[in-house]
Amino acid sequence: MQDRKEHDMLGEKMIPADARWGIHTARALENFPFPGERVPLALIKAIAVVKKAACEANEELGYVPLKKADAIKSACDEVIAGRFDEAFVLSALQGGAGTSTNMNVNEVVANRASELLGAFVHPLDDVNMHQSTNDVYPTAVKVAGIGLLRELSEAVAMLQGAFQRKEKEFAGIVKIGRSELQDAVPMTLGAEFSAWAEAISRDRWRTFKCEERLRVVNLGGTAVGTGLGAPREYIFLVIEKLRALTGMGLARGENPVAETSNADVFVEASGILKAHASNLVKIAGDLRLLNMLGEIHLPALQAGSSIMPGKVNPVLLESVMQAGLKVMAGDFLVTEAASRGTLQINEFMPLLASELIFMIELLRDVNKAFALHIDGIVADEVQCRQYFDHNRSIVTAFVPQLGYDACAALLKDFDVQGGGNLRMFLEKKVGIEKVRETLSPENLVSLGYRKKG
Repeated sequence: MQDRKEHDMLGEKMIPADARWGIHTARALENFPFPGERVPLALIKAIAVVKKAACEANEELGYVPLKKADAIKSACDEVIAGRFDEAFVLSALQGGAGTSTNMNVNEVVANRASELLGAFVHPLDDVNMHQSTNDVYPTAVKVAGIGLLRELSEAVAMLQGAFQRKEKEFAGIVKIGRSELQDAVPMTLGAEFSAWAEAISRDRWRTFKCEERLRVVNLGGTAVGTGLGAPREYIFLVIEKLRALTGMGLARGENPVAETSNADVFVEASGILKAHASNLVKIAGDLRLLNMLGEIHLPALQAGSSIMPGKVNPVLLESVMQAGLKVMAGDFLVTEAASRGTLQINEFMPLLASELIFMIELLRDVNKAFALHIDGIVADEVQCRQYFDHNRSIVTAFVPQLGYDACAALLKDFDVQGGGNLRMFLEKKVGIEKVRETLSPENLVSLGYRKKG
């Protein structure tokens, strides 16, 4: 096969014969020859959905003939199904507010539609009819984001469930709580896990509600939100078509100029992801400490050292923490990109989109892996009891009954006899039944004590 010649406003260019993309994509490949991350496929597929919605609207209104519309829609379906993933070759870091990515999709869809139709389909006049990068691209980012957020919400629910199961399983195991990395008052291991379950439940609710921030789109606004170049009837119909295709509660922005100019909703969504990431980092760090103390045992996943036989490291927790830090860094980039838009568009949408989609996908996969890891945690009740019985802080539980001075005197007597097992000492001094009741798991987590009499 011979290479083909294509032309644009800048001149002519030879395109590889087997390339599904065209001259606009070729120029972007030359202009942005950067290593690393390509445009996320989730975004590519979302753009194809937007293209299909636009085609349906244009077909219904008589702007695109039936057979040509069928070919365009079929080509979009194939892109959505991932058939031509290898044709989307551009770096995520591109100038032009996403124009190169929009053109890449236009060209792939047009070339495939031309094959299906047996006649030429134009990437701009046909596939991109009544559209601009500036309304297609932000809309597609929101469509991709909503779809991925739904997946993330399900993954967070898995993690919440894993912590709740351990909360119940460990409800009867007493242990020493800690603050400032020092021993504090007694509690239960179940209560400790309940705190993490509650934090993740908040994250689940946040990610679920986060979709609402992204539902208002500017599709139909074309270049700057005024709808210039698009028929009024199309502007109202295309949103209905996109809503039907996605099953999402999308709405046309009441002020498309504002929706096109501003990207603050992405910052809000990113902030919610950062909050979840901060919880993951904190919880994974806590679990590493409990594993080091021997109060829990993490699933052994792989050899931990090339020189120390038998060493096993908390590698999954460390990866969770690194992922969390990566998301926090991504939030910074989303914020910076949104803030640097100028006047009627945001030129830095490619970076914003790439980071936001990566953050959601990363958190989704991390939550799934973390949930499986939590399910494999085993409590060491003997070690928890050992710390508990020998810890001076358990006398705090007796202060409401005996008074501060009496408890201090008990500790002084305990020290005089040489320390050891404080629980056994207390059983001798105040009675086995009183100690058993006061230091029971139920009493330790009963939210304060009840006054008798």
